[in-house]
Amino acid sequence: MELHTLDSNTVPQDYTKWSLPEGVKTRLGKGRISDVLNPTEIAYSPDGKCFAVASAYGIWLYDAQTANELCLLTGHTADVTSVSFSPDGSILVSAGGDNTIRLWDVQTGKHLQTLKEHNCRINNVVFSPSGSILASAGDDNTIRMWDARKRKIIHTLKGHTDRVTYSAFSPDESTLVSASWDSTIRLWDVNTGTPIQTLTGHKSTVSRVSFSPDGKTIASSSWDKTARLWEVKTGVLLHVFTGHTGRITNALFSPNGEILATTAMDLDPHVRLWDMRTGGTPLRILRGHTRKVTSLVFSPDGSTIVTGSGDNTVRIWDVASGTSLRTISDHAFRVYSVKFNPDGSKLASCGWDERAPIWQTQTDDVIHRLKGHKADVVDLAFSPDGKTIATGSWDTDARLWDILTGTCKKILTGHRHFVNCVVFSPDGKTLATGSADDDVCLWDVATGNLLLTFTDHTRVINSVAFNPNGEILASASDDSLICLWRVKTGGLIRTLNGHTKGVSSVVFSSDGKILASASNDNTIRLWNVESQTHYQTLAGHTDGVRCVAFSPDGRLIASGSGDRTIRLWNAQTGEHLMTLQGHTSMVYTVAFSPDGKTLASGSRDGSLLLWTLPHDLMDSPD
Repeated sequence: MELHTLDSNTVPQDYTKWSLPEGVKTRLGKGRISDVLNPTEIAYSPDGKCFAVASAYGIWLYDAQTANELCLLTGHTADVTSVSFSPDGSILVSAGGDNTIRLWDVQTGKHLQTLKEHNCRINNVVFSPSGSILASAGDDNTIRMWDARKRKIIHTLKGHTDRVTYSAFSPDESTLVSASWDSTIRLWDVNTGTPIQTLTGHKSTVSRVSFSPDGKTIASSSWDKTARLWEVKTGVLLHVFTGHTGRITNALFSPNGEILATTAMDLDPHVRLWDMRTGGTPLRILRGHTRKVTSLVFSPDGSTIVTGSGDNTVRIWDVASGTSLRTISDHAFRVYSVKFNPDGSKLASCGWDERAPIWQTQTDDVIHRLKGHKADVVDLAFSPDGKTIATGSWDTDARLWDILTGTCKKILTGHRHFVNCVVFSPDGKTLATGSADDDVCLWDVATGNLLLTFTDHTRVINSVAFNPNGEILASASDDSLICLWRVKTGGLIRTLNGHTKGVSSVVFSSDGKILASASNDNTIRLWNVESQTHYQTLAGHTDGVRCVAFSPDGRLIASGSGDRTIRLWNAQTGEHLMTLQGHTSMVYTVAFSPDGKTLASGSRDGSLLLWTLPHDLMDSPD
């Protein structure tokens, strides 16, 4: 990838091709950004020209004026939790769920060094005002202070009794303040690393702390739904801010100290601004996000705010007017399901979002975002003729959509709980749905009427699949069982036992002779459909297997796992052929293109990767 630095022009680039893992031809989605633990996922450069967004896939640098992508920094092997610029803007430091801290040259994008002293997830990393010290806070209940030039640990600060969420330096660099899940705020002497005092009063996790520009006051935010103001010298509580209905994720002073900005989660997606000149009275509310706001940063001049949200967007706001200036999309929180249409010209995905995008595979452009569900869309399927798409949602409904227009044709209601999975019959006349109400339902696609309900499972249904002639339906459940049903009569043919944990996915081979099942017991099992017996177990994943798919010719099996990998197997022999590595979190879904040359995968990291399968793998005989 060509790196686009801060001095280059800001014409939009095809970022879908940047920093791709080996074997990947395209990335759709920039990785999730929202995380309740990490309020420093966004950082402005000191000159205000750009800002960095930490995602589960890497660190994105955006032009602050145009919101165009400048570059993508990759290297962390798990989600990036925190970013901070050095005071001179030359270095960016990042921390991650891979227990490492990484330093980057901002102008070149070059990785400078990796610090590996932490043995746990790091929630926050920040430069001191002079740039001479780094502080990093982690799940091991400690804060580590580093000599930023020598990159060696100076002090390890111990005292918190639960994970540390955040730390910040005072403007004069004499004091460090930290926040923790133990509901306390602690102040430390930077020179000696010794504790100064502990501030108590919050009744739940303290998510963020910040110093006022004059260093006399500390603001704190907490999951107890309050933000608080403390006097640094005495530790006296000065003010309690209320108004948010959700757990508060941020409390941050503007650069001139005149405004305090707070954000919350749960069902409270607004940014609230408080006037500190009048003692903290409400100033204005920034409305636009539709889900929790977890990341917040002021520009260096205080004129704008950048926020990151669980609605998969980053927004730039004008502080004076409270208006949203620009929105950056495609930071999907999770990709639960991905499917190709029958001719491979389109690709649909869904995740932790009420909308489901449909992509044109040749151009990577989004042609529709299916909108209408009132909760997350978690599965989807194309009809055999490619004219209709079905979606299942946590709002308890399934919907049928017209592909040409992107409009909803029918709403299928009847499930009492989340609809986790949907699949069309081979003739396209019937839709099967599985739900968290433990039921499998069959629906008439033409009328939307409920035809049959199968009720033998005792726990959540995770996957449903028709065999090629449409006579048998397989269902997989958290009860560790697979049920085979007679579609015409609704009769139970057989229950397949063997998995020791919940079954997450089932799929038939193209000839209908094999049923493959994936389970949280870390295995894939192959079953002879005619005899309804297990004949082979594919083992090798080191975490639960979340998804399984056959190639169109039936020769390959792909599986995705919580171990972040995709494995390819010979369907006839069960031989492990290769492992694909590129996601930074669990893989929820895999799907072959109709020609079998491309594999799509979706992950909890919020990205959708398109893999080009090696020719020798595709051409090799069984």
